[in-house]
Amino acid sequence: MRQRVMHHGARRRRERRRRAVWTGGELLVTVGVVLLLLVVHQLWWTNREAREGAQDGVEALEREWGRGAGADSGTAAGSGSPSASSSTASPGSRAERDLRAAAPDPAALTPGRSQSYAILTVPRLHLRVPVAEGVGKRSVLNKGYVGHYPGTGQPGRAGNFALAGHRNTHGEPFRYINRLAPGDTVRVETRSAVYTYAVDRTLRQTSARDSGVIRPIPRSTVRPTYGYTAPGYYLTLTTCTPEYTSRYRLVVWGKLVSMRPR
Repeated sequence: MRQRVMHHGARRRRERRRRAVWTGGELLVTVGVVLLLLVVHQLWWTNREAREGAQDGVEALEREWGRGAGADSGTAAGSGSPSASSSTASPGSRAERDLRAAAPDPAALTPGRSQSYAILTVPRLHLRVPVAEGVGKRSVLNKGYVGHYPGTGQPGRAGNFALAGHRNTHGEPFRYINRLAPGDTVRVETRSAVYTYAVDRTLRQTSARDSGVIRPIPRSTVRPTYGYTAPGYYLTLTTCTPEYTSRYRLVVWGKLVSMRPR
C-alpha cells in the first residue's frame, strides 16, 4: 500500500493561507466593531450629549432673563410700553408699533457670534431649544442649538428671521419639521418679548445653495413658485433632506401672528 508523502513546503504554504484567512477575518471583525461604535456615537451619543446641552442652554437663558440682567440681545422689541404691556399684538397694530418704538437701537441688538439669545418652541414637535447667532457646526449646530443665519432679520422685526438646525445627529432639533402643517405655531422667546409665528407653507426640497429662501422676502431661486412677493414678518426653518444626507434643503416658512412682552 502506497503512503501519501506530504512535502514540508506544501504544509508551510497551507499554514500561511490559514493564517492569512484568520488575520483577514480578525481585521474584518475589528473594522466592523469600529464602524458599529462610530454609528452608535453618531446616532446615540451625539444626540444625548447635544440634547442635554440644549436643555442646559434653555435653562441658562431662563435664569438670566429671570434676573433681568442686561439689555435684550437680538430682540425686536423692548418692554415698558404702556400700550403693549398687557396685549397681544399683530403686525401693524398699534401695540406692535409701540413695541418697536420702545426697542433699543437695532445696532445694539446684534448678538455676538455663537451667542445664544432666544428660545425656539414648537409645541407640535415637543421641541424647545436655544437659538444662537451663526450656523457654524462646531460652535452652534453640533451643540443641539438652532442657528440664526447672520444678516437675516431678528425676531419680530420686518423681514425674515431665518434659522438652521440639524435633522439627524447632534440633537437633531429639526428632524421632524417636515411634519409641520399650515397653522401650527412656533414661538420665539427673547428677554423682553414672546413672538408667535404660524406655519404657512413648506418647500419639501431645494438646492443647498438656494439662498433665496432666507432673503428678506423669502422666495426660492430654484423653484420660484415657492415663496412670497411682498414684505412681511417671516420665519424660515431650514434643514437637510433626505434624512442622513446633506444634498438638499427642506424649508418651512411661517408668518408672525402675535407678540407680547414678557
